[in-house]
Amino acid sequence: MAETGTAKHLDHIAKAMKDIDFVMLNTHTTGGRIGARPMSNNRQVDYDGDSYYFTWDTSRMVEDIEADPKVGLSLQGAGSPDGAPGIFIAIEGEAKIVRDKGAFAEHWVDELDRWFEDGIDTGGMVMLHVAASRAAYWDGEDEGDFEIT
Repeated sequence: MAETGTAKHLDHIAKAMKDIDFVMLNTHTTGGRIGARPMSNNRQVDYDGDSYYFTWDTSRMVEDIEADPKVGLSLQGAGSPDGAPGIFIAIEGEAKIVRDKGAFAEHWVDELDRWFEDGIDTGGMVMLHVAASRAAYWDGEDEGDFEIT
């Protein structure tokens, strides 16, 4: 069976995301402003439209998501040795705040101990689940803009 355009594009960005350590997570904040902050991607992704990030329950980001769950993710891959820029990826989606330790364990990697020293038992920690609805990317001559269902 031939790969659909969406599946082809999603596969392309999934491969690129494995080499991108940090994303910028953008939220709608007070007064219609956009808040952006770096989040660790941990290079541990098998991207299918869902992303998971850990943060503090008392963070401004969580407050923003509780008020408006629509978020954006921005990623940029490393440039090539000949000076060409790397891939640029923009993802739109909806974030949910997860407080279930069982779900934490499914997405935990040891590198997160740097920020959350008690692992999934770290008090005050939550996980953000971003379910993508749309993505766009630019990668040299290759680009795509597609819906994710």
